[in-house]
Amino acid sequence: MLIIDSKDCENIDKALKKYKKKFEKSKVLIQLRERQSYTKPSVKRRGEVLKAIYRQQLACGKIEG
Repeated sequence: MLIIDSKDCENIDKALKKYKKKFEKSKVLIQLRERQSYTKPSVKRRGEVLKAIYRQQLACGKIEG
């Protein structure tokens, strides 16, 4: 549960902005989307390897990003 400390004179928009930032940092939405479907560990690992290869090729200059 997210708790936002707000002062009495603080605008509701500022409090809402703080809540949204805290919600984003807690990564609740990302976890929820991951739990909607099961991905095999081998598939997850393969995706990580492909991303690492892509990042390495960008760093070397082989791919124009």
